[in-house]
Amino acid sequence: MAYLIAVTLLWAFSFSLIGEYLAGQVGPWFAVLMRIALATIVFLPFLRVRQVNRKTAVKLMLIGAIQLGLMYGFYYQSFLFLSVPEVLLFTVMTPIYITLINDFAERRFHANFLLVAAIATAGAVAIRYNGIDSNFVLGFAMVQCANLCFAAGQVGYKRLMQDASLDQKTVFGWFFIGALIVAIVCYVIFGNPAKLPTTHLQWGILIYLGTIASGLGFFGWNKGATLVNVGALAVMNNLLIPAGILVNLLIWNHNADILRLSLGGGIILVALWLNKQWQIRG
Repeated sequence: MAYLIAVTLLWAFSFSLIGEYLAGQVGPWFAVLMRIALATIVFLPFLRVRQVNRKTAVKLMLIGAIQLGLMYGFYYQSFLFLSVPEVLLFTVMTPIYITLINDFAERRFHANFLLVAAIATAGAVAIRYNGIDSNFVLGFAMVQCANLCFAAGQVGYKRLMQDASLDQKTVFGWFFIGALIVAIVCYVIFGNPAKLPTTHLQWGILIYLGTIASGLGFFGWNKGATLVNVGALAVMNNLLIPAGILVNLLIWNHNADILRLSLGGGIILVALWLNKQWQIRG
């Protein structure tokens, strides 16, 4: 759980950095390409090609292509249509997707995990549901596609690593290589070379997001996913919402309902506690 909590705190800043300094100013596909390329560079020195067989390497590349490459594509595009709080709000379905994808993979139904995810989702909705503009449909659809990609990647990585005895840091480079292939193809097709960063601040933010938030963040999150059950993983996906909104409030002084933030965050923590109790009893 420590990995997931640490990455939650790390990622809480990413939403606001993207929304405040990159969205609408830097081409989304260039931002995606830069983040993934830098993250790949961080892990290439650790890559041990002979430590993993070809089949496992391909699976890791596929997981990276989905969880990071495709997810970032949808995610960055959504900021063109939605505010930072709206993007955060629309991620509330991720825990449901995680439990359903995992149940589908195991060909059985875990009611406890689905209930925990539903409670966590209710907590997230309580934080930011304040009426949505009628023009939100496209942005909402993009966030849901991003959520599905992120959920599928988490479940896929968790299941793959449980079946393989590997030093994760020496094989995680394959994850980023798969994502990088998607990012390169998408930038060539959809990218706008005219919308590059124009300030040192924008370049600095991209470097931070690529090396720290993406590089270290995705490794820490996926490693943490292998150490907890699916219910806890689902809940932690929504703990990012109050953390992200709190950062947006404290640093960028955006309005937020403190009562709703406290109430929703409390509901999410209750879901985490319930999951822990069921885990102990089970």
